[in-house]
Amino acid sequence: MFRNTTAICLHLVGPLWGKKSGASLTRCLHQTLTMAKQLQARRLDGIDHNPWVEFVQLASEEVDVVNLGQGFPDFSPPEFAVEAFQHAVSGDFMLNQYTKAFVIIIEPFFDCYEPMTLMAGGRPVFVSLKPSPTQKGEPDSSSNWQLDPTELASKFTSRTKAFILNTPNNPLGKVFSKEELELVASLCQQHDVVCISDEVYQWMVFDGFQHISIASLPGMWEHTLTIGSAGKTFSVTGWKVGWVLGPDSLMKHLRTVHQNSIYHCATQGQAAVAQSFEREQLHFGRPSSYFVQLPQYIQRCRDHMIQSLQSMGFRPVIPQGSYFLITDISDFKNKMPDLPGAADEPYDRRFVKWMIKNKGLVAVPVSIFFSLPHQKFFDHYIRFCFVKDESTLRAMDQKLQKWKAELTP
Repeated sequence: MFRNTTAICLHLVGPLWGKKSGASLTRCLHQTLTMAKQLQARRLDGIDHNPWVEFVQLASEEVDVVNLGQGFPDFSPPEFAVEAFQHAVSGDFMLNQYTKAFVIIIEPFFDCYEPMTLMAGGRPVFVSLKPSPTQKGEPDSSSNWQLDPTELASKFTSRTKAFILNTPNNPLGKVFSKEELELVASLCQQHDVVCISDEVYQWMVFDGFQHISIASLPGMWEHTLTIGSAGKTFSVTGWKVGWVLGPDSLMKHLRTVHQNSIYHCATQGQAAVAQSFEREQLHFGRPSSYFVQLPQYIQRCRDHMIQSLQSMGFRPVIPQGSYFLITDISDFKNKMPDLPGAADEPYDRRFVKWMIKNKGLVAVPVSIFFSLPHQKFFDHYIRFCFVKDESTLRAMDQKLQKWKAELTP
């Protein structure tokens, strides 16, 4: 912050620099910080609240909780990835050196999309996936959540510049079908809109479903930026290494922004990811491939969690991909409508806080993944992460069974 603030001071006082004492620098810093506080950009209004901080802090204050809320594996990444990182750290020493547009967002959405759009000066335009009715007793599926084609088309205007797609979707676990992607593709091409496709869970697809990258559809390479994540691909979410694929006509602008904001990440992490991909190329499509083994393991974890939640009276929406599932808590809402909390606080947030404090289980309220006007329509769902070690899932079982026993007359 000191370096950035000094740069601002240089811009503000220019010729005074070098002629004043340390006291002048102190006044300059104070003036700059005061002005920054007074002149906060309007686009920052309303995006300073972070629900992740709220619920993570709440979980940390309780004793003996099982954290199924945050999306990180609590098991070890593959040995080849760790070895690649160790080699990158201890090997080549040179790796330690420098090396108001409208944006359509599908709901539910990973909650950072909205503030990122606002920070960039854009205006988010939301279109919701809506669940189709299911037969009584039949489990719901993320594939039942659909976009209305007419509503989707109505969101595109001459001011639309970008469309954010997330498949497999967080938090829903929906894997968009080819037909759904073709609808989005046709609208993007018709209106000359860039599709920003977040595909970080592309290897985590279950039940025979197939991940399709929208950039692979006819005419869409030129309109698409495809985002990937080593954190999800190799179960190393702390490395914070990712990538973007796209045509040079789009990538050259992205490189400019990246170089002048984030600039870079740890070079050793990049080298380790590259070596991990080289290893996977040799095993691709074989039983020894991590891209084969990981979804098989995760699907078993998903099935374990679904069965456990159902035994307690939850109604999970079965996901076809990603780290997450959401579960319907309508029955709990009917039985316990008056949980503590503010009058205007969505029910799912009050329920999660109550569950953390009283049952020792951590989840995330699904309403945070919807725009403010739509949150009240989806406040009867919560999200769990099932990409956990077997010991964590067994701890979840114990919590749920204890809860169930407390309900037994």
